[in-house]
Amino acid sequence: MKSVKYKKQGKKGLFDEQNAIEHMTEMGNPLEKISSVIDFEFFRELLESKLLNTEKKNNAGSKPYDLVMMFKIIILQRYFGLGDKQIEFQIVDRISFKQFLGLETGDKIPDEKTVWSFREKLTESGLILLLFELFVDFLAEKELILNEGRMIDASFTVAPRQRNTREENAKIKKGEGDELWNDKPHKKSHKDIDARWTKKNHETFFGYKNHAKVDSKSKFVNKYVVTDASVHDSQALDELLDEKDKGQKLYADSAYTGENQEKTIAKHEMENQVHEKGYRNSPLTEEQKAKNTEKSRTRARVEHVFGFMEQSMNGLCLKSVGIKRATGIIGLINLTYNLFRYEQLVRIKSQITVS
Repeated sequence: MKSVKYKKQGKKGLFDEQNAIEHMTEMGNPLEKISSVIDFEFFRELLESKLLNTEKKNNAGSKPYDLVMMFKIIILQRYFGLGDKQIEFQIVDRISFKQFLGLETGDKIPDEKTVWSFREKLTESGLILLLFELFVDFLAEKELILNEGRMIDASFTVAPRQRNTREENAKIKKGEGDELWNDKPHKKSHKDIDARWTKKNHETFFGYKNHAKVDSKSKFVNKYVVTDASVHDSQALDELLDEKDKGQKLYADSAYTGENQEKTIAKHEMENQVHEKGYRNSPLTEEQKAKNTEKSRTRARVEHVFGFMEQSMNGLCLKSVGIKRATGIIGLINLTYNLFRYEQLVRIKSQITVS
């Protein structure tokens, strides 16, 4: 039998890493793309104002990791859907991650506990919402929040399923979950008493909802509300709307129909473009169906937002416990989406300009 000769593995060269980076650029490295249009130093002042310890009396002890770099690690987590242990491994392993973070081979890398601690500080300080709003203000200054209509929708964010007894679940539903497992603090720390079950289209979900208000033209998320999964989509409507929405068209599916929702939309002086809903003895007319079809041309764009989060970011799944952490992570998901959406629009604009 004739022997087959295979390509030999070459020896490691001085320029291997640079060649790998150039190869990733040719393939389309999303981290390189976003770094080319977003200067993350933009977030430094806010991060340091909330997290930097300015009362430290001396320089004893180890120096903290750079806050902007830590924030970029959190963005990496959300974009790639990685846990704390996974992100530590991937930073060690991936050239693209090191390049994005400004790290060199041999630099000390934050371990999983450091990443967890940093995210906890972001959550406890309420900084995630402030970072989200800061970037929305940046988009508004760039005239990318076009204010030619709003889209409202909600998406499930799945939490780890709980294995409780019927009695325990009954107490949780009554709002008495904090009374459980006090004799087992470690077990209690892993129990989510805020997440809830719900059913939609014959599927059951356990976790939370990301209620989002999206600019209908640019598809940026400009406000969000987090609730448990059992809260009806329409119940977050009033909290999502504000004075900036006055005079704009509001697009949403038929889950947002009803007398209370109509009053809320009227209160905010918006033009109601919510899908009309048929009932058992009052089906939709052909005219109403035609109007719904026309509204769908705009409303369907909100599905692109949640589709990117779910498919490109693996983002609609939590590995945390409690609504406070869920709110923080969902806020980071929305911010990360906006960052990558901004890069996409800048790239599209440059391609149009060149052509």
